[in-house]
Amino acid sequence: MKKGAFYAGFSYFLWGVLPIYWKMLHDVNAGETLANRIVWSFIFMVLLLVIMRKWSGFITTIKGLLTNKKQLIGLIIASLLVSGNWFIFIWAVNSDRIIETSMGYYINPLISVLLGMAVFKEKLSRSQLLSFVLAAVGVLILTISYGEFPWVSILLALTFALYGLAKKMVKVDSEVGLTLETLVITPVALIYIISLFFKGHHSLFSGSLQTDLFLMGAGVVTAIPLLLFSKGVQRIPLSMAGFLQYIAPTIMLILGVFVYDEYFSKVHFISFAFIWLSLTLYSLSKTKLILHWEAKWKNGNQVGM
Repeated sequence: MKKGAFYAGFSYFLWGVLPIYWKMLHDVNAGETLANRIVWSFIFMVLLLVIMRKWSGFITTIKGLLTNKKQLIGLIIASLLVSGNWFIFIWAVNSDRIIETSMGYYINPLISVLLGMAVFKEKLSRSQLLSFVLAAVGVLILTISYGEFPWVSILLALTFALYGLAKKMVKVDSEVGLTLETLVITPVALIYIISLFFKGHHSLFSGSLQTDLFLMGAGVVTAIPLLLFSKGVQRIPLSMAGFLQYIAPTIMLILGVFVYDEYFSKVHFISFAFIWLSLTLYSLSKTKLILHWEAKWKNGNQVGM
Protein backbone atom coordinates (compact mmCIF):
# COMPACT_ATOMS: atom_id res chain seq x y z
CA MET A 1 0.00 0.00 0.00
CA LYS A 2 2.79 2.46 0.95
CA LYS A 3 4.74 1.68 -2.22
CA GLY A 4 1.61 2.07 -4.33
CA ALA A 5 0.79 5.44 -2.75
CA PHE A 6 4.38 6.59 -3.34
CA TYR A 7 4.43 5.47 -6.99
CA ALA A 8 1.04 7.04 -7.79
CA GLY A 9 1.70 10.21 -5.79
CA PHE A 10 5.12 10.69 -7.37
CA SER A 11 3.68 10.18 -10.87
CA TYR A 12 1.13 12.95 -10.23
CA PHE A 13 3.89 15.15 -8.81
CA LEU A 14 5.93 14.68 -12.01
CA TRP A 15 2.89 15.52 -14.16
CA GLY A 16 2.33 18.60 -12.00
CA VAL A 17 5.84 19.99 -12.55
CA LEU A 18 5.89 19.05 -16.26
CA PRO A 19 5.06 22.67 -17.32
CA ILE A 20 8.55 23.65 -16.09
CA TYR A 21 10.02 21.22 -18.63
CA TRP A 22 7.96 22.54 -21.55
CA LYS A 23 8.82 26.12 -20.57
CA MET A 24 12.46 25.22 -21.26
CA LEU A 25 11.36 24.64 -24.87
CA HIS A 26 9.39 27.90 -25.25
CA ASP A 27 11.43 28.85 -28.35
CA VAL A 28 10.37 25.63 -30.12
CA ASN A 29 6.92 25.59 -31.73
CA ALA A 30 4.38 23.27 -30.16
CA GLY A 31 4.12 21.08 -33.27
CA GLU A 32 7.84 20.28 -33.34
CA THR A 33 7.90 19.70 -29.58
CA LEU A 34 4.98 17.28 -29.90
CA ALA A 35 6.56 15.44 -32.84
CA ASN A 36 9.79 14.96 -30.91
CA ARG A 37 7.88 13.89 -27.80
CA ILE A 38 6.15 11.15 -29.81
CA VAL A 39 9.27 9.89 -31.62
CA TRP A 40 11.56 9.88 -28.58
CA SER A 41 8.83 8.33 -26.42
CA PHE A 42 8.60 5.48 -28.92
CA ILE A 43 12.40 5.02 -28.99
CA PHE A 44 12.58 5.07 -25.18
CA MET A 45 9.72 2.56 -24.84
CA VAL A 46 11.30 0.17 -27.40
CA LEU A 47 14.56 0.21 -25.41
CA LEU A 48 12.59 -0.34 -22.21
CA LEU A 49 10.72 -3.32 -23.67
CA VAL A 50 14.01 -4.89 -24.75
CA ILE A 51 15.52 -4.35 -21.26
CA MET A 52 12.38 -5.73 -19.57
CA ARG A 53 12.31 -8.67 -22.00
CA LYS A 54 8.83 -7.82 -23.20
CA TRP A 55 9.69 -7.44 -26.89
CA SER A 56 8.23 -10.83 -27.86
CA GLY A 57 5.00 -9.89 -26.06
CA PHE A 58 4.96 -6.62 -28.00
CA ILE A 59 5.18 -8.48 -31.34
CA THR A 60 2.50 -10.95 -30.24
CA THR A 61 0.21 -8.06 -29.26
CA ILE A 62 0.65 -6.43 -32.69
CA LYS A 63 -0.30 -9.69 -34.42
CA GLY A 64 -3.37 -9.97 -32.19
CA LEU A 65 -4.45 -6.39 -32.92
CA LEU A 66 -4.20 -6.95 -36.68
CA THR A 67 -6.85 -9.68 -36.38
CA ASN A 68 -9.07 -7.73 -33.96
CA LYS A 69 -10.52 -4.66 -35.70
CA LYS A 70 -12.29 -3.35 -32.59
CA GLN A 71 -9.09 -3.26 -30.52
CA LEU A 72 -7.08 -1.88 -33.46
CA ILE A 73 -9.56 0.99 -33.91
CA GLY A 74 -9.46 1.59 -30.16
CA LEU A 75 -5.66 1.81 -30.27
CA ILE A 76 -5.67 4.28 -33.18
CA ILE A 77 -8.29 6.46 -31.46
CA ALA A 78 -6.35 6.35 -28.17
CA SER A 79 -3.16 7.36 -29.98
CA LEU A 80 -4.82 10.32 -31.73
CA LEU A 81 -6.50 11.50 -28.52
CA VAL A 82 -3.39 11.37 -26.36
CA SER A 83 -1.39 13.14 -29.10
CA GLY A 84 -4.04 15.86 -29.26
CA ASN A 85 -3.97 16.17 -25.47
CA TRP A 86 -0.18 16.49 -25.47
CA PHE A 87 -0.27 19.17 -28.18
CA ILE A 88 -2.89 21.29 -26.38
CA PHE A 89 -0.96 21.01 -23.11
CA ILE A 90 2.40 21.98 -24.63
CA TRP A 91 0.84 24.88 -26.57
CA ALA A 92 -1.09 26.11 -23.50
CA VAL A 93 1.96 26.04 -21.22
CA ASN A 94 4.07 28.06 -23.66
CA SER A 95 1.16 30.45 -24.30
CA ASP A 96 1.02 31.36 -20.57
CA ARG A 97 -2.17 29.39 -19.93
CA ILE A 98 -0.98 27.07 -17.15
CA ILE A 99 -3.94 28.07 -14.96
CA GLU A 100 -6.31 26.90 -17.71
CA THR A 101 -4.46 23.56 -17.93
CA SER A 102 -4.89 23.23 -14.17
CA MET A 103 -8.64 23.74 -14.47
CA GLY A 104 -8.76 21.17 -17.28
CA TYR A 105 -7.25 18.44 -15.12
CA TYR A 106 -9.50 19.35 -12.20
CA ILE A 107 -12.53 18.93 -14.48
CA ASN A 108 -11.23 15.74 -16.14
CA PRO A 109 -12.54 13.23 -13.53
CA LEU A 110 -16.02 14.73 -13.81
CA ILE A 111 -15.97 14.43 -17.62
CA SER A 112 -14.91 10.79 -17.23
CA VAL A 113 -17.94 10.08 -15.06
CA LEU A 114 -20.24 11.80 -17.58
CA LEU A 115 -18.83 9.53 -20.29
CA GLY A 116 -19.47 6.58 -18.01
CA MET A 117 -23.11 7.64 -17.82
CA ALA A 118 -23.40 8.12 -21.57
CA VAL A 119 -21.53 5.02 -22.72
CA PHE A 120 -21.89 2.47 -19.92
CA LYS A 121 -25.26 3.72 -18.58
CA GLU A 122 -23.77 4.27 -15.12
CA LYS A 123 -26.07 6.01 -12.65
CA LEU A 124 -25.20 9.00 -10.48
CA SER A 125 -26.25 9.59 -6.90
CA ARG A 126 -27.81 12.93 -5.93
CA SER A 127 -24.57 14.16 -4.36
CA GLN A 128 -22.63 13.26 -7.51
CA LEU A 129 -25.20 15.04 -9.66
CA LEU A 130 -24.89 18.12 -7.46
CA SER A 131 -21.11 18.02 -7.89
CA PHE A 132 -21.55 18.28 -11.68
CA VAL A 133 -23.92 21.23 -11.31
CA LEU A 134 -21.36 23.03 -9.11
CA ALA A 135 -18.56 22.40 -11.62
CA ALA A 136 -20.77 23.64 -14.47
CA VAL A 137 -21.52 26.82 -12.50
CA GLY A 138 -17.78 27.38 -12.02
CA VAL A 139 -17.10 27.09 -15.76
CA LEU A 140 -20.14 29.27 -16.56
CA ILE A 141 -18.94 32.04 -14.21
CA LEU A 142 -15.57 32.14 -15.96
CA THR A 143 -17.21 32.12 -19.42
CA ILE A 144 -19.66 34.95 -18.66
CA SER A 145 -17.10 37.12 -16.83
CA TYR A 146 -14.47 36.98 -19.57
CA GLY A 147 -16.78 36.49 -22.55
CA GLU A 148 -14.66 33.56 -23.68
CA PHE A 149 -15.34 29.86 -23.25
CA PRO A 150 -12.41 28.13 -21.44
CA TRP A 151 -11.82 25.85 -24.42
CA VAL A 152 -8.26 24.92 -23.38
CA SER A 153 -9.54 23.51 -20.07
CA ILE A 154 -12.49 21.70 -21.65
CA LEU A 155 -10.45 20.24 -24.53
CA LEU A 156 -7.75 18.96 -22.16
CA ALA A 157 -10.38 17.36 -19.93
CA LEU A 158 -12.35 15.94 -22.85
CA THR A 159 -9.40 14.50 -24.80
CA PHE A 160 -7.93 12.82 -21.71
CA ALA A 161 -11.30 11.45 -20.59
CA LEU A 162 -11.98 10.08 -24.09
CA TYR A 163 -8.45 8.65 -24.12
CA GLY A 164 -9.26 6.75 -20.93
CA LEU A 165 -12.45 5.48 -22.55
CA ALA A 166 -10.60 4.33 -25.68
CA LYS A 167 -8.00 2.57 -23.51
CA LYS A 168 -10.78 0.36 -22.14
CA MET A 169 -11.13 -1.09 -25.63
CA VAL A 170 -7.44 -2.10 -25.78
CA LYS A 171 -6.59 -4.49 -22.96
CA VAL A 172 -2.79 -4.77 -23.09
CA ASP A 173 0.16 -4.43 -20.72
CA SER A 174 0.84 -0.78 -19.81
CA GLU A 175 4.38 -0.67 -21.27
CA VAL A 176 3.27 -2.44 -24.45
CA GLY A 177 0.22 -0.15 -24.69
CA LEU A 178 2.25 3.08 -24.53
CA THR A 179 4.71 1.72 -27.11
CA LEU A 180 1.86 0.85 -29.47
CA GLU A 181 0.19 4.26 -29.02
CA THR A 182 3.39 6.10 -29.92
CA LEU A 183 4.10 3.64 -32.76
CA VAL A 184 0.78 4.52 -34.46
CA ILE A 185 1.55 8.24 -34.68
CA THR A 186 5.39 8.06 -34.98
CA PRO A 187 5.42 7.88 -38.83
CA VAL A 188 3.42 11.13 -39.04
CA ALA A 189 5.69 12.76 -36.43
CA LEU A 190 8.82 11.67 -38.34
CA ILE A 191 7.49 13.04 -41.62
CA TYR A 192 6.79 16.38 -39.90
CA ILE A 193 10.30 16.54 -38.38
CA ILE A 194 11.93 15.67 -41.73
CA SER A 195 9.87 18.35 -43.50
CA LEU A 196 11.14 20.91 -40.98
CA PHE A 197 14.72 19.87 -41.77
CA PHE A 198 14.13 20.37 -45.50
CA LYS A 199 12.59 23.79 -44.88
CA GLY A 200 15.38 24.79 -42.50
CA HIS A 201 12.89 25.52 -39.71
CA HIS A 202 14.00 22.73 -37.36
CA SER A 203 15.13 23.24 -33.76
CA LEU A 204 16.47 19.70 -33.25
CA PHE A 205 20.20 19.50 -34.10
CA SER A 206 20.23 23.17 -35.08
CA GLY A 207 23.20 24.09 -32.88
CA SER A 208 21.77 24.29 -29.36
CA LEU A 209 22.84 21.29 -27.27
CA GLN A 210 20.39 22.25 -24.50
CA THR A 211 17.44 22.26 -26.91
CA ASP A 212 18.55 18.92 -28.40
CA LEU A 213 18.76 17.30 -24.95
CA PHE A 214 15.37 18.64 -23.87
CA LEU A 215 13.67 17.51 -27.09
CA MET A 216 15.18 14.02 -26.84
CA GLY A 217 14.44 13.89 -23.11
CA ALA A 218 10.75 14.49 -23.84
CA GLY A 219 10.38 10.75 -24.35
CA VAL A 220 11.71 10.00 -20.88
CA VAL A 221 9.56 12.61 -19.08
CA THR A 222 6.52 11.25 -20.92
CA ALA A 223 7.08 7.58 -20.15
CA ILE A 224 8.33 7.61 -16.55
CA PRO A 225 5.21 9.15 -14.90
CA LEU A 226 2.97 6.77 -16.90
CA LEU A 227 4.98 3.74 -15.77
CA LEU A 228 5.01 4.90 -12.12
CA PHE A 229 1.27 5.51 -12.29
CA SER A 230 0.69 2.03 -13.70
CA LYS A 231 2.71 0.48 -10.85
CA GLY A 232 0.96 2.62 -8.25
CA VAL A 233 -2.69 2.09 -9.12
CA GLN A 234 -2.24 -1.69 -9.02
CA ARG A 235 -1.36 -1.48 -5.30
CA ILE A 236 -3.82 1.08 -3.89
CA PRO A 237 -7.62 1.43 -3.66
CA LEU A 238 -9.33 3.44 -6.41
CA SER A 239 -10.56 5.94 -3.81
CA MET A 240 -6.95 6.77 -2.82
CA ALA A 241 -5.97 7.14 -6.48
CA GLY A 242 -8.93 9.53 -6.87
CA PHE A 243 -7.65 11.83 -4.14
CA LEU A 244 -4.02 11.65 -5.31
CA GLN A 245 -4.90 12.71 -8.86
CA TYR A 246 -5.55 16.28 -7.68
CA ILE A 247 -1.85 16.69 -6.84
CA ALA A 248 -1.00 17.45 -10.50
CA PRO A 249 -3.51 20.27 -11.22
CA THR A 250 -2.82 21.81 -7.79
CA ILE A 251 0.91 22.02 -8.56
CA MET A 252 0.10 23.44 -12.02
CA LEU A 253 -2.09 26.12 -10.45
CA ILE A 254 0.66 27.08 -7.97
CA LEU A 255 3.22 27.25 -10.80
CA GLY A 256 0.95 29.40 -12.96
CA VAL A 257 0.15 31.91 -10.21
CA PHE A 258 3.34 32.09 -8.12
CA VAL A 259 6.16 31.07 -10.48
CA TYR A 260 5.04 32.30 -13.91
CA ASP A 261 2.93 35.25 -12.68
CA GLU A 262 -0.15 34.40 -14.71
CA TYR A 263 -3.21 36.57 -14.06
CA PHE A 264 -5.44 35.11 -11.33
CA SER A 265 -8.43 37.32 -10.57
CA LYS A 266 -11.27 37.14 -8.04
CA VAL A 267 -13.41 35.64 -10.81
CA HIS A 268 -10.82 32.88 -11.29
CA PHE A 269 -10.90 32.20 -7.55
CA ILE A 270 -14.71 32.02 -7.43
CA SER A 271 -14.78 29.74 -10.47
CA PHE A 272 -12.12 27.45 -9.01
CA ALA A 273 -13.92 27.49 -5.63
CA PHE A 274 -17.03 26.01 -7.25
CA ILE A 275 -14.90 23.35 -8.97
CA TRP A 276 -13.01 22.53 -5.74
CA LEU A 277 -16.32 22.24 -3.86
CA SER A 278 -17.65 20.03 -6.65
CA LEU A 279 -14.62 17.72 -6.48
CA THR A 280 -14.78 17.55 -2.68
CA LEU A 281 -18.44 16.56 -2.82
CA TYR A 282 -17.79 14.02 -5.57
CA SER A 283 -14.81 12.50 -3.71
CA LEU A 284 -16.92 12.14 -0.57
CA SER A 285 -19.95 10.79 -2.45
CA LYS A 286 -19.00 7.18 -1.68
CA THR A 287 -18.43 7.72 2.04
CA LYS A 288 -20.79 6.25 4.62
CA LEU A 289 -21.94 9.68 5.84
CA ILE A 290 -23.08 10.84 2.38
CA LEU A 291 -24.62 7.45 1.54
CA HIS A 292 -26.52 7.50 4.85
CA TRP A 293 -27.74 11.05 4.17
CA GLU A 294 -28.95 10.11 0.68
CA ALA A 295 -30.75 6.99 1.95
CA LYS A 296 -32.41 9.03 4.68
CA TRP A 297 -33.44 11.73 2.19
CA LYS A 298 -34.84 9.11 -0.20
CA ASN A 299 -36.78 7.32 2.54
CA GLY A 300 -38.17 10.62 3.78
CA ASN A 301 -39.42 11.46 0.29
CA GLN A 302 -41.05 8.02 -0.07
CA VAL A 303 -42.83 8.46 3.28
CA GLY A 304 -44.01 11.90 2.17
CA MET A 305 -45.45 10.45 -1.04
